[in-house]
Amino acid sequence: MKKLNKIYIGALSTVLILSACNKQLDLKPFQQIQQSQAILTAQDVQITLVGAYNRAGLSDLYGGGALLYADLMATQTVLDWQGTFQGLTQMVNQSIPIDNGFVNSTWSDGYQVINQANNVLANLSKVSSANAPRTEGEAKFLRGLTYFDLVRLYGKAWNDGDPNTNLGVPIVLTPTTVITSASYVSRSTVAQVYQQAITDLTDAENKLPATNSFYANKYSASAILARLYLQKGDYINAATEANKVISSAKFSLNANYADEFPYPGGTAVHVDNTSEDVFAIQVTGQQGTNAFNTYFASSDNAGRGDIIIKDSFLGDFEDADARLGIYNPDSDGNLRCDKFDNEFGNVHIIRLAELYLIRAEANFRLGTATGAAPVDDVNVIRTRAGLGDLAEVTLDDIMLERRHELAFEGGFFLHDAKRLQQDVGALPFGSNKLVFPIPLQDINANPKLIQNPGYGN
Repeated sequence: MKKLNKIYIGALSTVLILSACNKQLDLKPFQQIQQSQAILTAQDVQITLVGAYNRAGLSDLYGGGALLYADLMATQTVLDWQGTFQGLTQMVNQSIPIDNGFVNSTWSDGYQVINQANNVLANLSKVSSANAPRTEGEAKFLRGLTYFDLVRLYGKAWNDGDPNTNLGVPIVLTPTTVITSASYVSRSTVAQVYQQAITDLTDAENKLPATNSFYANKYSASAILARLYLQKGDYINAATEANKVISSAKFSLNANYADEFPYPGGTAVHVDNTSEDVFAIQVTGQQGTNAFNTYFASSDNAGRGDIIIKDSFLGDFEDADARLGIYNPDSDGNLRCDKFDNEFGNVHIIRLAELYLIRAEANFRLGTATGAAPVDDVNVIRTRAGLGDLAEVTLDDIMLERRHELAFEGGFFLHDAKRLQQDVGALPFGSNKLVFPIPLQDINANPKLIQNPGYGN
């Protein structure tokens, strides 16, 4: 459960945290250790890298929170919130104060990942020449992924005003081990943060292997780049990166939609990534939390049952759509999204189906057919859903497939609305209320930080 009494000081107080679970990752666990004592060997660098994955999997970041919180701000018409956590209720009400604990923790967790990655990159000389490219690639993948999501949450959308002047988040590229005046970093612009994420992810794509167990591989980087370029409106690069993943033949859609969300039945059994997962955060009974399960699943499946799906959300599905089977009433009769019933299910950060839809949309907007015609990519998704092929597609068709295929998985309700310049509930897409505030604790700690518009200090 959420521990509201945990206080972090974000980027400014993030020191070297080396933590891993030997049950999940077969490495000795560490707590806080001085850098001069901690990173002495190649094994220490690997432990630090594993610590970055560990931080990424925290519940307020890629353990689900950073994805869920975006959707809570944008799904008033499709879900009912029954939760008692005030901080999440504030998101649903689109009225977030500057001391919201969940907003603070997402920021803090993100900068912990970034700091861990920076420690890895600062110590690559200790890694063998054979392992250095992979190690560098994984660290840059995690840093680039995190910067992309932080700037989407704490900065204006790329197409909302001028990204060259709108403020994003601070860019920190060296390890923070002690706090000095040099630790006070200003916010970079949205454009600068996007470029840093692109640089990191491109480097990762070039240095990572094609397969890398459940860790990030080159196609994980390609996939996040495709998502980033789509968010930016760079459709040429979005299609190119999505095509790299699809044409690699390293991934395949599950035959049945529900199989992407495996449920072993209430036991603490870890389920490996499916053939469709391009990158996922690993969750086990001993390590990690799936925040989606916490809030979406009812007590029947170890959750709080805070989110109830409105019946009206199912109204625009075709009757034969197999994806309808993922929505079912619980024992109390409330409609649930069963994607998250597994308490120890992995958090799907990006999967192959999204890449088909990115490629379809980018090609449609460009009038091109990189890899495939848009209608063919859409029909791949429809076929798996048990639906007949379309003879042609419109942009509305593609967006409807995104809505049905990816619902509730990754903040798509908010981020798609912003890039499409659509209203979010009663608010216009560019409302200041749809951007997280910079946490009060960081504003107080760092005199160079400027608060977002609409939030008093």
